[in-house]
Amino acid sequence: MLAERGFGILLHPTSFPGSYPIGNLGAAAGFLGWLAEAGGGWWQVLPLGPTGYGDSPYQAFSAFAGNPYLIDPDELAARGWLEEPPPPAGEPGRVDYGLVYRWSWPLLRRAFEGFLERGGEAGLDAFEREQACWLEDYALFMAIKEEQGGAPWWEWPRPLKHRQPEALAAARERLATSTAFHRWTQWVFFEQWAGVLERAHRLGIRVIGDMPIFVARDSADVWANPELFQLDEELNPVAVAGVPPDYFSPTGQLWGNPLYDWDELRRRGFDWWIRRFRHALRQADLVRVDHFRGFEAYWAVPAGAATAERGSWRQAPGAELFERVREELGRVPVIAEDLGLITPEVEELRDRFGLPGMKVLQFAFTGEDNPFLPHNYPESGNCVVYTGTHDNDTTKGWCETAPAAELGFMRDYLKRWGIGFGGCEDAPWALIELALASRCRLAIFPLQDVLGLGSEARMNYPARPEGNWAWRYLPGMLGEETAGRLSGLAERYRRLRRG
Repeated sequence: MLAERGFGILLHPTSFPGSYPIGNLGAAAGFLGWLAEAGGGWWQVLPLGPTGYGDSPYQAFSAFAGNPYLIDPDELAARGWLEEPPPPAGEPGRVDYGLVYRWSWPLLRRAFEGFLERGGEAGLDAFEREQACWLEDYALFMAIKEEQGGAPWWEWPRPLKHRQPEALAAARERLATSTAFHRWTQWVFFEQWAGVLERAHRLGIRVIGDMPIFVARDSADVWANPELFQLDEELNPVAVAGVPPDYFSPTGQLWGNPLYDWDELRRRGFDWWIRRFRHALRQADLVRVDHFRGFEAYWAVPAGAATAERGSWRQAPGAELFERVREELGRVPVIAEDLGLITPEVEELRDRFGLPGMKVLQFAFTGEDNPFLPHNYPESGNCVVYTGTHDNDTTKGWCETAPAAELGFMRDYLKRWGIGFGGCEDAPWALIELALASRCRLAIFPLQDVLGLGSEARMNYPARPEGNWAWRYLPGMLGEETAGRLSGLAERYRRLRRG
């Protein structure tokens, strides 16, 4: 599926620098210009959905909506919807999500009022018609949530929780202004994101999106479509998602997402999934599907369990789903996140549809037969190699805590490839070069590794519920010297962006 050699950077828009309490789409231009100068052809983001408790982009209020926190306030002012650009807020280097919540929503509401005062635009009407299949439910969900003080939908009054028609009709009338506001935020987000995509494409850069396999329990998706999930008569989960004990956690990872009712999805021809893939592929050129192994079999943890240790594997109809998606959408450009406990059946599903898998160098240095070592990558090169992912420590941070045996193996292995390693300060660029030299057609590096940063810049600690997703780079960190170093290595290993 990956036709040519290239490289790119993993960076979520929340990590852009700026004077506001969270990175926003307005700062994409500077980053994309730097990436183009470095010769990179790909930019990978995390899921772009609206985040809630815990701030995780993998636990969004909607699988279809965009995150209003990423809207560029300066563009709102430029369009005349705000009287003047908002004053700076927060401090550089970290996202302050508490401040984001208190600061962003009043600002967006003022901009919405300015939009209405100027008479609106026809583009909003067209957007509402085109996206009605998810937008109406999302807007009503957010309006009711606000009315209910932010409570999750299963704590709402029973008529709203169970979506009784009379209660929904009354809510739509009562909350008409609020639902209109939330539809507007989505229009603004997707207009701004379309502008970012256009700029990237003009520079010859393609965008990799990210699709979580599961959706959050407290989401418009589950509230509006309870029949698609394993819920009891009171709409409580019968079992929830997670993974058994692994590299990241000795007790497993208890994600808590409701599990799909695959029989019902099959009966409906997987229509919800087809809509989801179509929507995701309008926002990106290539989509990484998180936890791909869950399409073959998923770890089901009994509801109410304290950890993910006591669960069971249950089969999923992944082959049927992807056959149906291919019938409707053709050959979809997807990266299979095939990390964790991967069985031959998962590999067969991935390879049956020609999907590139992932290789992570931080996992590689335990022995010659390790599948993450570059000499073991598939001959076809149909894979994506990472120094680390958003769930890993930065490469420098990993090196500083890695077992001595792994570091010794890494030093010897890098020497075979003609790459020097004098200590952990060298580790990020040593693994960047190893990835570029490998046969995987695509190499992706977290920006933290390109900048040589340590654990203070880590994006996420799996199984830790708070304090994640907050890192931002500072103005001035991207420079010509770093771009030149990347482009030089990319040229050496035939990965420079074409065009």
